[in-house]
Amino acid sequence: MTRSLRIFYIALFLVTLLALGLWSTRSFFGFSTNAEATVLNGRWTKAVETHYDDEFPIKRLGTNLWAALDFKLFNEGRPGVVLGRDQWLYSDEEFNPIVNEELNLQGNYALVEGVRQELKAKGVKLVMAIVPAKTRLYPEHLGEVKPSSIHANLYDDFHAHVAANKILAPDLFGPMLKAKLDGQQVFLRTDTHWTPEGAQIAAEALAKTIAEKAPLSGEPQHFVTEPAEKVTHKGDLRLFLPLDPLFENLMPKTEPLQKRNTVAAQDQAGGDDALFANTEVPVALIGTSYSANPNWNFVGALKQALNSDVVNYAEDGHGPILPMLSYLKSDAFKNSPPQVLIWEFPERYLPVNNEIGDADPQWVAELKEAGARQQNVAANTKSETPDRAQN
Repeated sequence: MTRSLRIFYIALFLVTLLALGLWSTRSFFGFSTNAEATVLNGRWTKAVETHYDDEFPIKRLGTNLWAALDFKLFNEGRPGVVLGRDQWLYSDEEFNPIVNEELNLQGNYALVEGVRQELKAKGVKLVMAIVPAKTRLYPEHLGEVKPSSIHANLYDDFHAHVAANKILAPDLFGPMLKAKLDGQQVFLRTDTHWTPEGAQIAAEALAKTIAEKAPLSGEPQHFVTEPAEKVTHKGDLRLFLPLDPLFENLMPKTEPLQKRNTVAAQDQAGGDDALFANTEVPVALIGTSYSANPNWNFVGALKQALNSDVVNYAEDGHGPILPMLSYLKSDAFKNSPPQVLIWEFPERYLPVNNEIGDADPQWVAELKEAGARQQNVAANTKSETPDRAQN
């Protein structure tokens, strides 16, 4: 962008801001509040804010107009999204450098190993479902902005570390890439998440590894997946482009989403009642919105691929670590531990200082210390490939 255009852009911003500010003062002529609303108790401020929102309809115009200028002149949205080509959107978590990223990496690697030890003590086999980044599977739609260096080898490094600690972690990138090259869409264009097709491919890869390396005991339970409603999906990344309703035509187009529904097969003995006849939990699933959101039907795909019931403890909006810490302290884990626990863990969360919620910081530190000690031992041994690793 030329210097003249930058000056014009700044001047336009100032003029727009001044005009909107003057316009907004008109709505306060005759404005009053009740005697109980004072500055000290915060009610007066709240009343002003509510009045401003109700009586200043041009506020929406200002927000939309400025977003449209950012979108058209700079090809940018709000923090949270990176605009690619061909109306593809990406989470900026897959691009940005991260504060203390190396320290976070080592801490999260140690925590994963500490969790493995906690599960092993209860006889539970840990299987990692490392979700590859959308940028890794669809780099051809990236624009001028490229992921920072920390993200370049993150997926392979994650696999190498869990393999060194003998944790099962089948490769999901290879099967998803093959499906993409065969014409399937494995990630949504305007969303952070995978498609139901992508989720199914991941589930089948996990089931294959579990059948070979950690076979489930007990009678198989058969499930079938059927098409559900087909909806127009507005991806979560579109929320970072506040262009609607005035500039909806500038927004990346919505995309169709064929939902799926997985149910117990009718031909198995006892039907649905058979699923509850045995109180033992064969498989538990911990993870993020990739697992928690029913739109992707990941838990259903796992049930069908594993021929087993799957209890879903994934949580939306908390990353992969907090749900795991919550589960380890739950009565469900203490009283009915599963045979296998699948931990869905998007690679982009690995260099992040993930939230731990109400978990005891001392306990979390002890998990990391235990994991770090084991990593020091494993560092002196030859790493196995991810599919060959055993815990």
